[in-house]
Amino acid sequence: MTLEKITRRTLIGGIAATGLAAPAILRAQTQMLFTQYPFRLGVASGDPAPDGFVIWTRLAPDPLVDGGGVPMAPIEVDWVVASDSAFKTIVQKGKAIARPELAHSVHVEVAGLLPDRPYWYRFNVGRERSSAGRAKTTPLAGADIAKLTFGVAGCQHYEDGLFTAYRHLSQEDVDFVFHYGDYIYERRSSPMPIGYDGLPRTFVRSHIGDEIYSIDDYRRRYAQYKQDPDLQAAHAAAPWWTTFDDHEVENNWVGSIDENDTPSGVFLLRRAAAFQAWYEHSPVRASMMPTGAGISMYRRARYGQLLDAHFLDTRQFRTDQPCGDGFEADCAGTSDPKAQVLGTVQEKWLDAALREKRARWNTLAQQVMMMRLDRRTGDEPQPTRNMDSWAGYLSPRERMLERCRGLGNVVVLTGDEHQNYAGELATAKGEAVAVEFVSTSITSGGDGQDKRRTDPQMRAHNPQLKFTNDQRGYLLCSVTPDRWESRFRVVDQVSRPGGQVSTRAVATVEHGVAKLAVS
Repeated sequence: MTLEKITRRTLIGGIAATGLAAPAILRAQTQMLFTQYPFRLGVASGDPAPDGFVIWTRLAPDPLVDGGGVPMAPIEVDWVVASDSAFKTIVQKGKAIARPELAHSVHVEVAGLLPDRPYWYRFNVGRERSSAGRAKTTPLAGADIAKLTFGVAGCQHYEDGLFTAYRHLSQEDVDFVFHYGDYIYERRSSPMPIGYDGLPRTFVRSHIGDEIYSIDDYRRRYAQYKQDPDLQAAHAAAPWWTTFDDHEVENNWVGSIDENDTPSGVFLLRRAAAFQAWYEHSPVRASMMPTGAGISMYRRARYGQLLDAHFLDTRQFRTDQPCGDGFEADCAGTSDPKAQVLGTVQEKWLDAALREKRARWNTLAQQVMMMRLDRRTGDEPQPTRNMDSWAGYLSPRERMLERCRGLGNVVVLTGDEHQNYAGELATAKGEAVAVEFVSTSITSGGDGQDKRRTDPQMRAHNPQLKFTNDQRGYLLCSVTPDRWESRFRVVDQVSRPGGQVSTRAVATVEHGVAKLAVS
């Protein structure tokens, strides 16, 4: 018997050779493999469908060492799904292989379940049992849905604060969570953080290690983040639709280009390591396993006749940012007709999906702001734009808004900005065709404040902007056939434990009219 595959069959097969009882072998083998608890990174579910979802875990008894403290061999993991939280009625069960090539992560695509109902799941290895998670299947495509509630979150810089907002999100009654990206941050520890006002802010906790480049570096960073109990609670409470932005790889990267002018072939090696680690730590399907060409991340989900959700990828297929990748005045590059944000294939896919008009509402769940804000905060003579957002890409932005024209049901969900925003999206001719809700960060930016000191200038330059706020938290969306309501849920602090959550504002849009009301 070799360690090529440690399974119940190979263990039992060794009985004849050893003359030992099977239970003794199982106990000894488990003790040999795991001298510490192997499910220290928690559990998660994601990518739900009417008949199932993905359930995830990773074996890592010593998460911060190379290999996670697990022998370099495939290991069999048992899983169960129940229709009740006490696991009295098991509806599906099976075995999965945690492979060393994928950091001993497990992605089980559960099927054969009933639509639009909750289920509970957990994992076992020998005598070791994971905590339980709750998932929920989606409604059937033609189902008449009265209401849907979900969360929007992301930008969770470990050093900037505690993940208190995730603890509060785990206690909300949501059908799913959309994570827009920046699940990890790639930089080394910065023990003297500077706030957006230029002043030092509270340092909360440290990244382990230097800036990350290798697959072991990225795995270690994910393991550090995933040991956070508040993040684990949010994963265990509901299924997630997980996407990535830039910091899962490197700040402001697009395509095969990073911000440091690294040769593209070299950068793609780093990107490949980052993509593999993202897949290993995300509750996504095997169809999203990275290849040499990248990850097929954009996808679509339908919640009955109520909502068609399009989860977009604004990084892999984007052309280089014009005028630099910071806050800059417009240059000739912003009008480049060949510029891309989604790439031609993804654009055609989205165009076809929107033309189907299958559901009452469409949401474009993506990463970077679509509003073309003027970022001037002083006496600058020309408008300043965020060139790492849609504002730097006039041609693809106008094509996107033209697709939305006449639908009367498009809501754009965004992150990246580390602030809350609500605004209206208009074509170059000034016609409002959609609304955008930008969810603040979980921690990035520190405690923040209700308003930045530059908010009056921002509002004066941007009449399309209806709400701003600079606290940490998440977005809570409630959708009915005739009304979309987004609650901006904020916590009063992330630099210390005990942050309390409240609703800072409620923004609503009525079906058929791209106009926001904020209270």
